[in-house]
Amino acid sequence: MLNVLYADEALLVLDKPAGLLSVPGRGEDKQDCLSRRVQTRYPDALIVHRLDMATSGLIIMARGSDNQRRLSKAFAARQVRKQYIAVIDGLLAQDAGTARTIDLPIGVDWPNRPRRVIDFAHGKASVTALRVLSHAPDQGSTRVELEPLTGRSHQLRVHMQAIAHPILGDAMYASPEVQSKCARLALHALSLELLHPQTGQLLTFYSPPEF
Repeated sequence: MLNVLYADEALLVLDKPAGLLSVPGRGEDKQDCLSRRVQTRYPDALIVHRLDMATSGLIIMARGSDNQRRLSKAFAARQVRKQYIAVIDGLLAQDAGTARTIDLPIGVDWPNRPRRVIDFAHGKASVTALRVLSHAPDQGSTRVELEPLTGRSHQLRVHMQAIAHPILGDAMYASPEVQSKCARLALHALSLELLHPQTGQLLTFYSPPEF
């Protein structure tokens, strides 16, 4: 089943469910993915960016190579604004509505790939804007809005772990106790804002999380 939120001759906007790969992985058991499902309906659809398998929410695909090139350049130039919702472990010591910036370099954890780690010696600059939405004292968690200002793999998950507030349900970066607090990774691509690759019109898309 595909949840297509928007479609025209240049691009598609889809709402990816948690647990589905964005693109094929290695092995026969990892061939089912969003891009292949989309291409059965839109044969010219091409990937522009990805979401982790465990992450749900908004993802864009281009229609044809020309639009893929334009959209890829927009992503590379940080002209596409992406915001996420996450539920993190613990009560973050910030009032609701307050914001902060996390600026910690991320590198590959080579012995444990595909994990990433904070690496001040060899990591790439990685910046995340965080805004507190609400606290849940009874559950010992905090709902936050996250905006990646750079585009590193696993950036949001690594940054939340680095500030000692891993995302609930994170099987890669959270302790077994924190993993057990949510049946899935509590991370969702909430909104996208970009200029249409052909017309230049400002497009804004929104998808509320299930958690």
